[in-house]
Amino acid sequence: MANVRVLVIEDRPEESDVLIPSLESNGFEVAAIARDLKEAFERMHDTPFDIAIVDVYLGDTPDGIAFAESLNAQPNLSKPFVFLTSSKDRSIFDRAKLTKPFAFLLKPFNELELLYSLEMAVEKYYDDEDALESSENAAVMAEDHLFIKKKGALNKVWLKDIAYVEVDERYCTLYCDDTKYVVMKSLKQMEQLLSPHGFIRTHRKFLAQKAMIEQIILGEDTVILKGGHSIPISDSYKDITKTLNIL
Repeated sequence: MANVRVLVIEDRPEESDVLIPSLESNGFEVAAIARDLKEAFERMHDTPFDIAIVDVYLGDTPDGIAFAESLNAQPNLSKPFVFLTSSKDRSIFDRAKLTKPFAFLLKPFNELELLYSLEMAVEKYYDDEDALESSENAAVMAEDHLFIKKKGALNKVWLKDIAYVEVDERYCTLYCDDTKYVVMKSLKQMEQLLSPHGFIRTHRKFLAQKAMIEQIILGEDTVILKGGHSIPISDSYKDITKTLNIL
């Protein structure tokens, strides 16, 4: 598990000094702070982040828009972003809108509005609208991880850390080495999300990550996974042994 990492692009320390505690108290991690366009470009390339909060004006010029344009122009670096600004200039808004931000917020920011905007930005960017509308157990699938709401905060869970998934009616429990997460999705939905990433069905109620499987004991209908986990395998899914290289 990891916290969702936020890149903050804000030229005024007094503004970021208010913003950062709000983010951290709600479970976000501040990946870096950039004070000008040059530094923003550097952080864009050398600092892993999940979402950016961008001040439109960096100094006296709307360099935040230039940053957003550059972010959009590089698909390998693309991430969701929201604008946060004190500018009420309509022409600036019209220019900023062309970069397709996921929100355009005015200072002084409202904490709840900002948090909702970050959630909606994640949903829309990963094309899973309204997925996080529940206060708990909601999830959005990204490239190699999931964003999962737990205790009102977004958590980033790497797919490589998930050993297996167990279903219980409308909920699935994701078991990792050090913790577990409950998400409000059916096993069928989770299978559609995870199958392209090396997860296979072993039972009508279980999905396992192929790379985590260490042993299949057919006589006991049991799959042994890394970390000491064990899950059942049913007759319907024993053909999976043909796809595995297990001694």
